[in-house]
Amino acid sequence: MDKKGKWLDWAVELQAMAQAGLYYGKDPFDRERCARIREIAAEMLALQSEIPLEKVRDLFCCETGYQTPKIDTRAAVFQDGKILLVRERNGKWSLPGGWVDVGLSVKESAEKEVREEAGLEVSAGLVIAVQDREKHNQPRYAWKVCKIFFLCTLIGGSFQENIETTESRYFGLEELPSLAEEKNTAEQVAMCFQASRAEHWTTLFD
Repeated sequence: MDKKGKWLDWAVELQAMAQAGLYYGKDPFDRERCARIREIAAEMLALQSEIPLEKVRDLFCCETGYQTPKIDTRAAVFQDGKILLVRERNGKWSLPGGWVDVGLSVKESAEKEVREEAGLEVSAGLVIAVQDREKHNQPRYAWKVCKIFFLCTLIGGSFQENIETTESRYFGLEELPSLAEEKNTAEQVAMCFQASRAEHWTTLFD
């Protein structure tokens, strides 16, 4: 691991410890120390990543309680042996997906993301994989992410341009466009193809 990656590990660990201390701590002096530790962690991350400190605070220091990974869903929808990808505003392509919303189950969130990004109604069925994002995607984030890939059954609908995506299209494995690799890599898309072709698929997990 390079030095920058190690600094990030230290900052993330300090922030998680400080957040737990702020939530569970009762002594006002201990809570004050924890608040300062979290601030130091944010300063470390801002220095190493060149992200403005205020943005780091918003992303890194806004939660309460015991810190746990965020959950991201990705939906694999197939038609005629090809996989659905949506084109984002930056021109890159990805599997429909996003953060799991409060008030929705993981399955419901995956289906909602396909509806919002591709205009399609699907049923999320088989869990293809549960992955630790930083083991598969770059760049690393300052928070842990758990990625859940679903094999989905198409029910109906049609694409409508929206605030997130400008186009949707089905691609064969050998004709993939430029991917948003922070969200999904060619290896992850290939994994979805393997799951769709398997007679009996066993969920992969890190």
